[in-house]
Amino acid sequence: MNKVFIYKQTPVGDIVIGESEGFIMYLLFSTELKMNEMRENNYVVEETSLIKKAKQQLDEYFAGVRKDFDLPLKPSGTEFQMKVWEALKKIPYGETRSYQQIGGQIGCPKASRAVGQANNRNPISVIIPCHRVIGANGKLTGYGGGIDIKEKLLAHESKFVSKD
Repeated sequence: MNKVFIYKQTPVGDIVIGESEGFIMYLLFSTELKMNEMRENNYVVEETSLIKKAKQQLDEYFAGVRKDFDLPLKPSGTEFQMKVWEALKKIPYGETRSYQQIGGQIGCPKASRAVGQANNRNPISVIIPCHRVIGANGKLTGYGGGIDIKEKLLAHESKFVSKD
């Protein structure tokens, strides 16, 4: 099983992209990454064609020309987490949803706290846009990469949303 990762600098901070068996498994801000954990799970530093494609799509996203990602993803989580992450992928670029709205979307309208925990454990940040989930009162709440990165990602998207 080939498990590889690379570092990439982005306008909002350094990230690590991890791939295994032809799927993106991780996109983490390096502040939340435990390098020893990657190595313990037999990941090695290598840039594959899929990782190059992911880097290119991230560059396009940060340039404001890409709003949706087209990459094979395989996050690892519980059944509930997977439902939350699928719901996150449906939040349109430049828009936000509350934890409560995501809970309702997956049939668990009273599960805001559990949605927040699943959101926080999203292993493929930015591509699975957990930064687009905010508190019901409109406030920015916890984000694995840090609130400052969440603010930057939302501000970035707001600059490139069509004002039709």
